[in-house]
Amino acid sequence: MSNYDDLEIRSSDEREADLADALARAISNAQTAPALARALRDVEPAEVRSRADLARLPVIRKAELSEAQKKKPPFGGYTTRHPHEFHHVFQSPGPIYEPGRVDADWWRLGRFAFAAGLSSSDILQNCFGYHLTPAGMMFESAARAVGAAVLPAGTGQTELQVRAASDIGTTAYSGTPDYLKVILDRADEMGVELGFKRALVSGGALFPSLRQSYADRGIATLQCYATADLGLVAYESEAMEGMIVDERVIVEIVRPGTGDPVPEGEVGEVVVTTLNPDYPLIRFATGDLSAVMPGESPCGRTNMRIRGWMGRADQTAKIKGMFVRPEQVAQLVARHPEVSRARVIADRADEMDVMVVQLETMQQNPALYEASVLDALKLKGRVELVAPGSLPNDGKVIEDRRSYG
Repeated sequence: MSNYDDLEIRSSDEREADLADALARAISNAQTAPALARALRDVEPAEVRSRADLARLPVIRKAELSEAQKKKPPFGGYTTRHPHEFHHVFQSPGPIYEPGRVDADWWRLGRFAFAAGLSSSDILQNCFGYHLTPAGMMFESAARAVGAAVLPAGTGQTELQVRAASDIGTTAYSGTPDYLKVILDRADEMGVELGFKRALVSGGALFPSLRQSYADRGIATLQCYATADLGLVAYESEAMEGMIVDERVIVEIVRPGTGDPVPEGEVGEVVVTTLNPDYPLIRFATGDLSAVMPGESPCGRTNMRIRGWMGRADQTAKIKGMFVRPEQVAQLVARHPEVSRARVIADRADEMDVMVVQLETMQQNPALYEASVLDALKLKGRVELVAPGSLPNDGKVIEDRRSYG
């Protein structure tokens, strides 16, 4: 097996020894950023040299990052760098602002691209968005790291995407798992044959049946777990046995709502520490659930593996690649005094995410609420009106009915 670099095949002892030095440097560097200096003011960097040491430090949650950015825009004091020292400044829903650079594979997704087989002989049709959010640039950076050419397709305009894929001869796809099916189905309708051989997906769950449907078309599909704040966290290899943790982050699985690590194999919240000196995040809680897998990957990479995305530690759900949060549902209800409660249901139909929004109201016309749903939740969904008092009294405002087995 060829490797992206020798870091992937270090022994566990070598990795932990390297981690000890890297972790102490990361803490020292983080303490120069005002927000992190306050959180880590009583920490001596030389004393943080292991995962056990790291577990004694406080957890940073996205809500804290958001509040800090409101007080001190754009980055909230989580970096010493001025915005002009980065190549990009992105805005994700919240809003949350994230920095980015185009040099040195800043988000580290090149490791995933290599594992997925992308190379200088490929043309990647990058269907992640380039508008405001960083996903498009993250995957373009990954392609650049392995020498592949890029069609910066972005989202939507499916018929034009089909035509471009055919005319240019794109060989690889990157985007959410669902959207490739939209492109392939439209190509079938148009009678156009496409040349995709591999797909690099993220931003949503890759269901086994969908992966198999792509395999039946000769498209090898692998997924990664990455975020706008952290870059690459973990990725699949050809072994497709869990996700291998990236070499430039430290992943912990903790009991949701705490910073306490859980025993290996137990499901908990993913907490990540980055070793990025430009934008250090120490024990950043993702809100995602996963679990550590025992042993090493059959592909020969030796780092820790996690089981991939297993849901949210809170009720937030990712639907069609977009997060829907409980506070957004509350905002929807607040707009309409006649609506007493709401429930968002995430489900699957025809291998695609679907969203149903149930509203308790005496009104009879769902069309009255469609614009509000789109504005508040940033997604289109089917609106169902139900009688007041009929929704379950279980505290849920977001219900995910999708199976991740």
